[in-house]
Order: sequence, then C-alpha cells, then structure tokens
Amino acid sequence: MSEFDYDLFVIGAGSGGVRAGRMAAGRGVRVAIAEDLYLGGTCVNVGCVPKKLYVYASHYADSFHEAKGFGLTAGDVSFDWPTLRDNKKAEISRLNGIYGNMLRNSGCDLIDGRAVITGPNSVEVKGKTYTAERILVATGGWPFVPEFPGSEHVISSNEVFDLETFPKRVIVVGGGYIAVEFAGIFAGLGAHTDLIYRGDMILRGFDEEIRQFTAKEIGKKNVNLSLNANIVRIDKQSDGTLLAELTDGRRLEADQILYATGRTPKTQGLGLNEVGVELADNGAIKVNDSFQSSVPSIYAIGDVIDRVQLTPVALAEGMALVRHLYAEGSPRVDYELIPTAVFCQPNIGTVGITEEQARERYDEIEVYRSEFRAMKHTLSGSDERTLMKLIVDKATDKVVGVHMVGDDAGEIIQGIAVALKAGATKAVFDSTIGIHPTAAEEFVTMREPTRN
Repeated sequence: MSEFDYDLFVIGAGSGGVRAGRMAAGRGVRVAIAEDLYLGGTCVNVGCVPKKLYVYASHYADSFHEAKGFGLTAGDVSFDWPTLRDNKKAEISRLNGIYGNMLRNSGCDLIDGRAVITGPNSVEVKGKTYTAERILVATGGWPFVPEFPGSEHVISSNEVFDLETFPKRVIVVGGGYIAVEFAGIFAGLGAHTDLIYRGDMILRGFDEEIRQFTAKEIGKKNVNLSLNANIVRIDKQSDGTLLAELTDGRRLEADQILYATGRTPKTQGLGLNEVGVELADNGAIKVNDSFQSSVPSIYAIGDVIDRVQLTPVALAEGMALVRHLYAEGSPRVDYELIPTAVFCQPNIGTVGITEEQARERYDEIEVYRSEFRAMKHTLSGSDERTLMKLIVDKATDKVVGVHMVGDDAGEIIQGIAVALKAGATKAVFDSTIGIHPTAAEEFVTMREPTRN
C-alpha cells in the first residue's frame, strides 16, 4: 500500500492540468486535482472560448451592412449586451460542468479550494493536508497591470467579459493578442475604441509586414491606433467616466479602460519559495526537459513555466509529462512550427518563422507574397484586403514560414501547419491543386518570388 494519499496531486484545473490529470487517471494513477477559481482554467472561463464568442458577435454588424451588396436588406439592427453576456455565461457554465464530469469519470478526485504546497510531498487545501508522490503545478498565468496614478480604475481580461453595461467609449492599452482582439471586439460591437501601445508597432514578434498590414486593416474597422503612447494617469470623474492623460499630452475620456499589457505566471501564495522550488525573475517555475522543478517531486507545465503561452502547448506538455512518468515515454515537446492565430479583424494566422528571422538564419531566401481583395468583398463593398506570404529557404526549397491576414486565417493555417511539420517544399506547394474559388488556393498558386 502506498505511503501517500495520491500518486499525483495536480494544482490547477486548467487546460494542462485537466489533460494531465485525466490521462494519468486513465492509466490507473491515483489523481487529485484542486481548483479554487476557474474549472477549465483561463481558456474556458476568461480566455480563448468567451473571447472567440465575442469575436463572432463583433462581426455581425459588418455582415448586415455587407449583405446589402448581395441583395439582402435587414431592418434596424441593435445590439443588446446583456443577451450576449448572459448567453456566454450559460455556455461557460455548461463547459464547466463538462470539465467536472470528465475529471470525475476519468477517476480523478476533484477538490474545490486553493492548494498550497507545504512540503515536497504534501499539499494543504482548506486546512486539510493531502500527501502525494508527485505534485504538478499547472496554475497558468494572471493579467499584469502596471501601477500608476489611477490604475485602480482599469479592468483586465478577467473582468472584461462580464461588464454590467456595454461601454460607449473604450480605451484598450497594449499591443499583443489580447489588446488587438478586444479592440476589434469593442469596435465591432459599436463602441468608440482607442488602442494605445507604447511601442513602435503592435504585435511584437510577428512578421514585420504582417504587423504593418494588420495595423492598417484594423484602422479600417474603426479602431483608433496610437503608437509610441501610454497612459500616465487616470482620474475618475463625478459622472463615473474615466479621464486618461497620455504621455503625448492628450486627454481621452472613456467609460472603460482595459489593460492588456501581458500576463505573468501565477505562482504567488503557492508555497513554492518555502519548499525550495526555484523561480525565474518573473515568477515562472524553472523546470528541466522533463518538466521537473528544482524539487524532484514537484513538476510544472503550461503558462506557469512561461515557455509558450498557448492552450494547445499546455495540453501537449501535460500529455508528454504523463507519458514520461507513467508510460516510460519521452517528455519531449516539439516547440518548433507551432501555428497560432490572432482573432482580430481581419484574422491573422501564422506558422513558422518570420521574414526577418529567415534572413538571419539562412544564406538566401525567397519571399512569395500575394495581396488582394477577397472575392466576397467584390460585392460587399468592404475595402478589406487579404495578405498571404510564403517564406522559402532557397538552398533546400523548404517552406519555413507561412503568414496570412484575412478571413478564416486560423482555419487555413492549421492545415498548412501539417504540411510544414511534414517538411513540405515550395515544389510540393506548387504541385498541389487548389480549391477554387477560395482565398486558400492562393497559397498553392504563387509562382514567382516577390523578393529574395
């Protein structure tokens, strides 16, 4: 009989923790999983899922307007925020129930409460101590909001989904995924929207041409973009509105100010320092190639280790860890060629390296580029444009980067990611017959490089 209550105690029932717990329990491992806030984690509750639902909603106003070019005329269109918000709540509640049932049906013990590590093999939840051969920390990340005069008046992505009333004027601060996506959501739903970013260009880390093109396109969608700017103070006025003072001297009024200025690993108050788990400067848990911390019995996966902050990566890490611990498999996760999407308007989809990275890595490259007005918009009246890029290592003919801005970019790039993982060359793309008429066929019909 084991000396421990459990073989594996998981802290955090988000994407990575749930996947690891379910897979381990399916192998006969005695698993407990503790969660004190969001069953299903950030992604299900205040992240990917509700965000995508709101993105869908934000497209409808444009769709109603564009339908006129196809002979369809709707009556007066109005937007009711409580309907969207409450329907979203109902869907998330349904998903919470599914996650709970999945865990229980797999054999996991689901413990409601905040878990604190009290030793290499012990965890305390609501005053009760549990022992485990191994502890897995999968607590994810938490929104970061800098402190400045009036910062207490702003909201983060944790609060934005459940606002009591829909704001007529919004300021979004930040330049990454969350900021750009929510600027598009608010603008699409009818709010006067300012997007403020302290840097030279939004979406740092993406292909430079994609960044520039996206900035131009979101400007067409009523997002007022201010670069090299920041808020220095916020004052709440007598009527409840917020007055923001910017570094360039401007003053902007808003009903809500959303800060989307990054996320930090959620490691505070877990007892990690007390038991000797080594942390990075930003609070991330340092782990080796087997996701093992400096305390051999304590492991960590997902955003809390700050490698790649994406839900599918946390899932992959959870599966790899379980294979390693309980099936004698490799803990290796391939972090190369991870596809990703930004659900701004229009969408961004990308896999592989940027043109800038390719020029540093290879002696010679070829860039294939196509920019066009999508077929739908020849009748819709929209001036939205699509951009597609292929980046090729000239020496091997291997496609090393694919980037797209346009409708359904994420859906299209997912399939192309499979091709890149398989090592597809430009010749393979050229020999593939396109689906006509689609935007996606452009990826297999670009024959001449636009630059080397």
